[in-house]
Amino acid sequence: MKKTLNIGIGGKSFIIDEDAYERLKDYLGTFRSRLKDDQGQEVMDDIEARIAELLLTNLRSGQQSVSLDMINQITTQLGMPDGKPENATNNYECKEETNMEPVKKLYLDVENRKLGGVCSGLAAYFDIDVTLIRIIFLALLLCGSFGFWLYIIIWIVAPKALTPAQKCELRGIEANAENMARFNDSTR
Repeated sequence: MKKTLNIGIGGKSFIIDEDAYERLKDYLGTFRSRLKDDQGQEVMDDIEARIAELLLTNLRSGQQSVSLDMINQITTQLGMPDGKPENATNNYECKEETNMEPVKKLYLDVENRKLGGVCSGLAAYFDIDVTLIRIIFLALLLCGSFGFWLYIIIWIVAPKALTPAQKCELRGIEANAENMARFNDSTR
């Protein structure tokens, strides 16, 4: 019978096997030590939130507690902030690798905005030049009020991409440590 612990990750509570807990603790410690000086708590909060999201997804398949295999699968998927392998010890062999499709969601791109971030968000989402989107909205505005109302509706409905994980989702790239570190900055 395995010893289990009740822990909190990313604001969620999980029952986790003791060996899986030790593996996760080692991973987060190694991850934290590899972060650059200008990165910090925000990236750690985002990575813990992503781990919690992946754990919830895996636990929906009927499993009661988080296992070592599940933690190995997640740490392999997320990687390290510098892109180098973690060099896990033999105690934590990863038996399975997942190739999940990255999530792509529409957000307002607050970093490249001129007004509300609608055009830059649409451009990042569809991976086209922001100037083209701005010209299309200008043409729609000149042809009638449809462009204005469409812009306003998207501005109200779409959330802002504030965290590095949301910025990865906006561009449709995997929300792993390396990609989230690219979008981590202190300007909000």
